[in-house]
Amino acid sequence: MPTRTSPDSFRPPVDAGRGRRRPFLMTADRSIIGTLCLLLLVRALIPASAFGGQADLVSAPKRTPVSPEREASAAFKNSDYDRVTRLLESARMESKPSRELIRLGFLSYLRLGRPEEALKLYPRLVPASRSDDPGLLRQLALSFITSRVRDPQEHVRIAAYTALAEIGEPETAPVLEDGLLDSSVFVRARAAGAIGKAGLAAKSGALKRVLRDETPAVRIAAINALAEARATDVTEELTQLARRDEGPESIFALAGLVRFGKSDALIDIMNAATLPDPEARMAAIGVLGRLKRPSSLAVLSQAVYDPDPSVRAFAAGALGEFGDPRGMAPLVHALEDESARVRGIAAASLGRLGLADARGFIIPLTRDPVGHVRAGAVEGLLRLGDATAVLVAADLAKHSDPSVRGAAAQALAAATSPKALPVLEALLRDQQPLPRLMAAKALGKIGLPDVIPLLKKGLEDTDPAVRIAAAGGIIEVLSRGKASKKARHRPRGSPC
Repeated sequence: MPTRTSPDSFRPPVDAGRGRRRPFLMTADRSIIGTLCLLLLVRALIPASAFGGQADLVSAPKRTPVSPEREASAAFKNSDYDRVTRLLESARMESKPSRELIRLGFLSYLRLGRPEEALKLYPRLVPASRSDDPGLLRQLALSFITSRVRDPQEHVRIAAYTALAEIGEPETAPVLEDGLLDSSVFVRARAAGAIGKAGLAAKSGALKRVLRDETPAVRIAAINALAEARATDVTEELTQLARRDEGPESIFALAGLVRFGKSDALIDIMNAATLPDPEARMAAIGVLGRLKRPSSLAVLSQAVYDPDPSVRAFAAGALGEFGDPRGMAPLVHALEDESARVRGIAAASLGRLGLADARGFIIPLTRDPVGHVRAGAVEGLLRLGDATAVLVAADLAKHSDPSVRGAAAQALAAATSPKALPVLEALLRDQQPLPRLMAAKALGKIGLPDVIPLLKKGLEDTDPAVRIAAAGGIIEVLSRGKASKKARHRPRGSPC
């Protein structure tokens, strides 16, 4: 049999002269590994700049840097608006930020309720050499209003809800219903009126609950809004309110029932115009002017002879709102009233009738010794298309009494000519806030495209109420322009 060879027989022979073999390779390996570890440790502890910026011998894969625009866009989508504004500020310090980053920052400031910061960015998005961006400008203006609905100062909150009531935007529904819970009676009343103006009254459960508010003024505002919206599901509640007493609240409830088709309620209102309580008479006369029922014109005409000057003033205003030419004779009589308030309101109401013959009766009141009466005459003449009344307004704009200057601005809201703009621009720079406030409101009512630059200046006013009024004016002008554009593009014969 062949002999099995031992594994040891394949080992290389050992040099007899060297004696026992040393583990040389194992020692070398340990030395190399130790050296590499030492180099890596030193490299980790010493900055890269010490090596001339060379890359590590062993380095992680490089990350592609994310652009500020992409990072800001992601943050905006996640509603992290603070992050967007920080990215914008960082970019502004290091370099010139891109338009997209500025746009995201602009919108983020609006979401954060910081329109003053957004206003600083608007010229970078829309340079002065370009036309305004209606979408961006409208968002900016609306933020100037909504950011103030919880202001600690009551008069600022009132200004905000007054502006919301004037613009009547349905998208502000959550803000408006929130106002119904405000601690201020005036704010709650304004919020109720704004819900009506926005066309939300009929579907607003919150507004219907306000019919049980503890304050009559708030309940009356809710009654008016629901009645004008023809919310007939509150008929029973209005009927109960109408039977409660003979005060103003019951009269407004009766007016609501008239709008719902209960014609018998109109007789009760006309009877209320002769009640002993002057507040009840004023309420009755006021609602009769709004209802505009022909059978009530004689009641309004007789009311200009009421012994109470406040009632006579209400009657003069109601005749103007009624708008019937037959109201001219009682209004002409009111022009000679001993009360300056009655004379001023009567002059403005004559202009509302739109009768050219009324001009000769109004002109003498432009020389009335009382500034407020002259302001009423200016409004009346402007409503009749007499642009020369602007000269009288310009004189009133220099009056020492800020309330007269404010009345002049209010009268110029009836102007249709650009000639009124220089006077309003001057009043927008008045030292007192009241004339500036009224000038901002008047510019919005005029609605000419040329008023936008002036109203944008108003957004920089030191008084928050003026800024709110200017913002409301901007929205009114933009809305009017949008409506006109739709009308121009509507096909002939299509329904309105």
